[in-house]
Amino acid sequence: MKINFQRFRAGLQSGTRYRVTGGGLLFFAALLLVGFTSFLTGNNLLFLVFSALLAILLVSGFVSRLMLSGLELELLVPEHVWARTPSPARIRLRNLKRFTPSFSLELSGQRSGMGNVPPILRDPVYFPIIQGRTTVEAMVDVSFPHRGRHKENVFQISTRFPFGFLRKSTTLALQRETIVYPAMEEFPGGQTLLQLSSSGETEMAMRGIGRDFYRIRPYEAGDNARHIDWKSSAHTGSPHIREFTRDEQGIVEIFLDRRTDAGASRVFETAVERCAWLVSNLGAGDSNLFFSSQGVALAAFEEEQFYAILKYLALVEPLIAVTSGRGTESQFRAGRAQIVFSSRPGEFQDTGWAGAFFVDSAQ
Repeated sequence: MKINFQRFRAGLQSGTRYRVTGGGLLFFAALLLVGFTSFLTGNNLLFLVFSALLAILLVSGFVSRLMLSGLELELLVPEHVWARTPSPARIRLRNLKRFTPSFSLELSGQRSGMGNVPPILRDPVYFPIIQGRTTVEAMVDVSFPHRGRHKENVFQISTRFPFGFLRKSTTLALQRETIVYPAMEEFPGGQTLLQLSSSGETEMAMRGIGRDFYRIRPYEAGDNARHIDWKSSAHTGSPHIREFTRDEQGIVEIFLDRRTDAGASRVFETAVERCAWLVSNLGAGDSNLFFSSQGVALAAFEEEQFYAILKYLALVEPLIAVTSGRGTESQFRAGRAQIVFSSRPGEFQDTGWAGAFFVDSAQ
């Protein structure tokens, strides 16, 4: 399957953080010891050693800061991503400096400041060297923690170059919206729902390629000559065509009940994830799907239409403290496999869903 990538690009933000490493602690201890001894004894040689140690520290800070300057990050993620599911992505790190290379860079994810959201990049990526005016690329796995809109993804780039005494790091945020579908996690009874969905078969009295005879009608331009009924054509003096009923297999009607009691958001999220799992699996087959909820009705016969339903499930919000059964009526013709995700199955008996299979996410 071809993966279309969305591009996210950002330069480094201002502000650099410093952290002393284990080797740096030993170096500072040696620096203090030599400095204290040189001032205590007045030994010129110790003063020279102390000056050399200070120069090394200053050079280390300058060079490591230079390594982090002039960098640009680009993240390419798939067009369709699911929550809590690793997705392949590409990291491109570009060195905008003309001549100076950047050494020993490590890119890692960082928790977002809003709600302390876990980072999407779990494993750090190491770049040993990036030459001036060049771009390096690495394949990574990204995982979004929850469904919905992700507007900011924070990353951290750090280096210990050149001596490893200090770990300098700076952050960047990619400011572009990503819509993440609900998690694709199988649940108890999920396979039963798929079998129920795939077993649904209805016959439509329409022209098609089914097995049962429907009618004979006059020939029209574009009709298949193999379906000409020669006996009727000879009797009427004009060509006539045999039509057959069209079999529709795997026709499924799904309803997601958005009504949720206050404090039961986890139950609603479970219902959304289970509904999305079923929709995703139906979209991978040959099923035709009708989806509805309070205020929405969607039909899916092609792949992109299934993604439209998943996008709705990615952004849907519960209806809190709604007790009326209004909005639960079946919007489509009966006789299909019907599945309802709701914690109030008793309210669907008079709304066209009496024969549906009910999934209670509270259990």
